[in-house]
Amino acid sequence: MSQLETTILERIRDVPDYPKPGVVFKDITPLLADHTAFHAVVDGLADGFEADKVVGIEARGFIVAAPVAYREGAGFVPVRKKGKLPAAVLEESYDLEYGSATIEVHDDAFSPGDRVLIVDDVLATGGTAAAAVELVRRAGAEVAGVAVLMELAFLKGRERLPGVEIRSLVIV
Repeated sequence: MSQLETTILERIRDVPDYPKPGVVFKDITPLLADHTAFHAVVDGLADGFEADKVVGIEARGFIVAAPVAYREGAGFVPVRKKGKLPAAVLEESYDLEYGSATIEVHDDAFSPGDRVLIVDDVLATGGTAAAAVELVRRAGAEVAGVAVLMELAFLKGRERLPGVEIRSLVIV
């Protein structure tokens, strides 16, 4: 196990039965509070990708994607839950491990040919990431990859992202 993986795992708190019974929530707030660990995570998510824009998926994805965009000199694009963006949007619905949801992005967020890195905190069932990939592609941009802090391998989310480069800093 790498030093980065150890650092991450030591600073993520499991919260059982949240947001509903049977789900173990991965709380990243202790990791975010540690400046050195947070810096290492941002570097790990950004390394090796070239992008014009970085997508952050609401809500925790915003926290890690915005500094990745800043580090890479790229624009930041929020992908939000339905009804949260003020202008014309593209939307995509998906299933996740404890329900279903719809995400949206402004329809003018990307230019044709933009290379877009999608960043989120956790890859679980892959529904959210797959929906974000679809939104980027429908907007005429190219998906450079998906980078996540943690992948829950037992939920097989990677299988919903064929042909997409995925970087997971930790796989559990």
